Amino acid sequence: MSDNKDKKMTTPPSRNWPVPDEQSDDAGLGTVRIHNNVIAVIAHEAADRVPGVVELSGTLVDEIADIIGKRSRDRGVRVAVEAGNTIVVELTAILEYGVNIPEVCGKLQMEVRKAVEDMTGKRVQAVNISVQSIRRSAKDSSGGM
Repeated sequence: MSDNKDKKMTTPPSRNWPVPDEQSDDAGLGTVRIHNNVIAVIAHEAADRVPGVVELSGTLVDEIADIIGKRSRDRGVRVAVEAGNTIVVELTAILEYGVNIPEVCGKLQMEVRKAVEDMTGKRVQAVNISVQSIRRSAKDSSGGM
């Protein structure tokens, strides 16, 4: 019976559950859980800093949520927890016309991975990018003809 008492009951990781903290509570302070939406916001903020990324584009649900003022900072980002408590981040991006797409996507993957790992302490297994469109940046289109 003491064997069962020592085992922790945990919720299996999935797309809808927060990422469970995998470190033991040695200090006796409690547990910390980082919700997937927080990881999505971290990824979105990191993507905003990458030159050549115009924006992250979401689904129809994200578009409707934008209209009513919800979830704008995790738009175009999906987070999944995989086996071994690793994170997979999926981004839907719109890139600037004329950039080297593989180069920008590589920088985007590195920046998102670094930001998520640095801020959460969790290992990012993959950052998958789907380039949905390309468009001229705002400064290019306002420059005149």
